[in-house]
Amino acid sequence: MKEVLNDDYQLTEEIGRGRFGVVYRCYSTVSGDSFACKSIDKRLLSDNTDRECLEKEPKILHILGGNPNIVQIHRIYEDDDYLHMIIDLCDSPDLFERISNRAGVFSETEAASVFSPLISSISYCHRLGIAHRDIKPDNVLFDSRGNLKLADFGSAEWFAMNERGTMSGIVGTPYYVAPEVLSGREYNEKVDVWSAGVILYIMLAGVPPFYGDSPEETFEAVLRANLRFPTRIFRSVSPEAKDLLRKMLCKDVSRRLSADQVLSKS
Repeated sequence: MKEVLNDDYQLTEEIGRGRFGVVYRCYSTVSGDSFACKSIDKRLLSDNTDRECLEKEPKILHILGGNPNIVQIHRIYEDDDYLHMIIDLCDSPDLFERISNRAGVFSETEAASVFSPLISSISYCHRLGIAHRDIKPDNVLFDSRGNLKLADFGSAEWFAMNERGTMSGIVGTPYYVAPEVLSGREYNEKVDVWSAGVILYIMLAGVPPFYGDSPEETFEAVLRANLRFPTRIFRSVSPEAKDLLRKMLCKDVSRRLSADQVLSKS
């Protein structure tokens, strides 16, 4: 299978690395167009959960195909040891890097230019019955033209498959995970709205809304969900932006906005 891959695509330098694989820059030997190749070593998958994530991501990316703000999958090559996915090349700094490199904060206009396509991509996922469940700046990528691409659907779930439209299981990342996930209860797709709200808060404030000195303390702060807007940080943030954050970072899920509702306001 590696030979077939090499017939179709020329792999060049490594541009990323994760727990189970490596992302390479590559180009089509036919068209010359540039892509990324996500190569996953299946021998490193130690449990059923990891294997399920591996099987799930390509299927979900196929379902989500065609959205300009979601990483597109173009080809799959698989053998006994590896899965190779040819996906959009996103070689500009991701949102985590952009936030880290700024020292200061985003203006509301700058934040909106990131937030609007992000919430649009989340809304699209939800309309198709898919929750991402790990929305964080590291998974918000940009291509060479600056177009936002939501990536890494390994933790995603088809909530529409469940009659009640609910999910379970503790997935996600400290700072960004919703309180109902941490509490061990069943939850719905609005966990993604919470995570997007955390990202918006960080872009406007330069600090996360809920944090501690350790993952445990951060989780406790998330569970308390005591949302504050310190005056010295939020002095120049509009009342409308703060109101949107309150409605996204609302512990009461029934009162939290849906992605579609956020989209209509942003």
